[in-house]
Amino acid sequence: MSLKKKLGLGVASAALGLSLVGGGTYAYFSDTEVTNSTFATGTLNLVANPTTIINISNLKPGDTMLRSFKLENQGTLNIKNVLLNTNYTLSDPGNDLGEHIRVNFLVNNDKLDAPIYSTTLSALKKMSPEAVENTFDYNFWSEYKNFGTNGLVAGSSDTMWVEFEFVDNGKDQNQLQGDSLNLEWKFTANQTKGEKK
Repeated sequence: MSLKKKLGLGVASAALGLSLVGGGTYAYFSDTEVTNSTFATGTLNLVANPTTIINISNLKPGDTMLRSFKLENQGTLNIKNVLLNTNYTLSDPGNDLGEHIRVNFLVNNDKLDAPIYSTTLSALKKMSPEAVENTFDYNFWSEYKNFGTNGLVAGSSDTMWVEFEFVDNGKDQNQLQGDSLNLEWKFTANQTKGEKK
């Protein structure tokens, strides 16, 4: 047998031995631990109560209507702030009744005749929710509601006071007779800042 054949046979024998060792049983210590983790998200659930703040007819210039409603945090997460979006439809688009309805946002439960911010429905409709927040968020949503750093705490609620006024502008408003306006206020809740858990 030549040297090449002997070397080849030796290499083949060594490979066979290694494969037998590799397929055999090892004798060593081992230990295994398994961990399980859970990630569950919280919920933001803002509820306006009642959902119909005002439903009134037979208005005339000079009438005022004081109403209250609650914003309730029925979720599991605190609410940092609430954005307000105003929209409405008119029975007669040629006469914008929203220009004649003033909204007085009130803060003091003892002195409900002192608004902290007043504007017309027409002006509110033209403002983005962020612009509304920048205009009177500090006074209305933060100071009044005491949102602070924790926001509207989960499981709590705040009563909001608002006065609607059909403004008597001292001029002929006959063109508004028989008109109606359907108002939609959309409140959008935002979460508080993320934190270390």
